Amino acid sequence: MWLLEAMGRMSRLCSPNRPCTLLLLAFLQLAFVLFLYRRSQPGSFTSSLYEEDPVEHWDYSKTHDVYSNLSLLTPSPDRQTLSGCPDESPLLVGPLTISFQKIPVMSKIARKNPYVQVGGRYTPPHCKAQYKTAIIVPHRNRETHLRHLLYYLHPFLQRQQLQYAIYVIHQTGNRTFNRAKLLNVGVREALKDEDWDCLFLHDVDLIPENDHNLYICNEKYPKHVSSAMNKFMYRLPYKMYFGGVSALTPDQYLRINGFPNTYWGWGGEDDDISARFDMVVKVSRSWRSDGMNSIDYNLLHKEELPLYTNITVDFGNSPNVQAKDD
Repeated sequence: MWLLEAMGRMSRLCSPNRPCTLLLLAFLQLAFVLFLYRRSQPGSFTSSLYEEDPVEHWDYSKTHDVYSNLSLLTPSPDRQTLSGCPDESPLLVGPLTISFQKIPVMSKIARKNPYVQVGGRYTPPHCKAQYKTAIIVPHRNRETHLRHLLYYLHPFLQRQQLQYAIYVIHQTGNRTFNRAKLLNVGVREALKDEDWDCLFLHDVDLIPENDHNLYICNEKYPKHVSSAMNKFMYRLPYKMYFGGVSALTPDQYLRINGFPNTYWGWGGEDDDISARFDMVVKVSRSWRSDGMNSIDYNLLHKEELPLYTNITVDFGNSPNVQAKDD
């Protein structure tokens, strides 16, 4: 939108007596470079959906290390006598310092998260978690982004005193990326492992900026979590945007039949599923037959790695689309 508005202003400045074709071309080239830069860089986000505290409450000029307070976690000698974790975790610190200058090494991330178990699973060692959340991450050829996500997300979730697991759903091959279908696969495979309370559908290149942005679901309605992202200047790109990071209970996800499998590539599937939550928008009748109840995939392997569970799938060739990078 900002690009269109700027182009409109420039066109009004131009006239037959004031040619500016070269200036306009230079501007478009710069805008395109900026777009590619944003697309290649990881991002961060806050949320306007805090249940109790508005975004304006936080001072983001004062941030904390993402590994703050983890030293306070001490395992109980007897898990049978653990009391429940409090409603509000005392370990939360608020705004976090986020930097992408250095690419973290997987072994270092594992050392900094000693209580994370194989498969990227975590259970609080000192209290009984009130919530169980599965993080579903669609992925292909984004290893740098994945390292950043794991570095920040593990301590972020531990301070929230959640029981959680991180699932990375990797699409193999060189055909068009299908984010929607990968999410359906992730949900199906995650529900085989645990009776999760909440499903977080999480793009690999987004990092939460505030640990009061709780990774739990709302039982009444799905939740768009990344509603304020840095790459959009902390504004929604458009009203119906539901992409990035969203949260649904398993019941909510299954009742809408998941994401449509027929969307190949990035985008589209988020808008369609958002329209299902907003009854004002009319959606295609195909959602009843295109989704979780119709998904087919070839599960190549499901491997529990030190920091996450890797699920590799093959969807074959995408219909009517030539091979291209995602």
